[in-house]
Amino acid sequence: MHSAVQRANALATIAAILLATICAAASFLDAFNSPSIQAHVEVVKINRFRKQLDGNDEVKMTLKMSMDLTSLFTWNTKQVFVFLAAEYETDSNSLNQVSLWDHIVQEKERASFQVKVPTKYSLIDQVCHFSSYIQ
Repeated sequence: MHSAVQRANALATIAAILLATICAAASFLDAFNSPSIQAHVEVVKINRFRKQLDGNDEVKMTLKMSMDLTSLFTWNTKQVFVFLAAEYETDSNSLNQVSLWDHIVQEKERASFQVKVPTKYSLIDQVCHFSSYIQ
């Protein structure tokens, strides 16, 4: 007859082998997931375009966005962070990046949406252009 220690050792070995097999299968299946994201964004309206007191230009817009992010959700995905960034070039900087909108999608059922929203964050050019005109 086997002792209690031998039985516990056999049970622990079987549990470890099963757990390793399940982890390997999950990693293998997730490696072949290639999501296909579809998104379209357009500017519907310029809500505000003004020069701030310190000389910076500020723009707020209304955007129309449609996205299908359902292919991002797998068995291991709990939420997806989505953001919209604008990139532009100025005389003083070759690359400017500004976040305009962000959202957290927590359910696969809500991962496909079409929305018309104002930008959460202003697009601000932080270069004072007045200094070149004042003499």
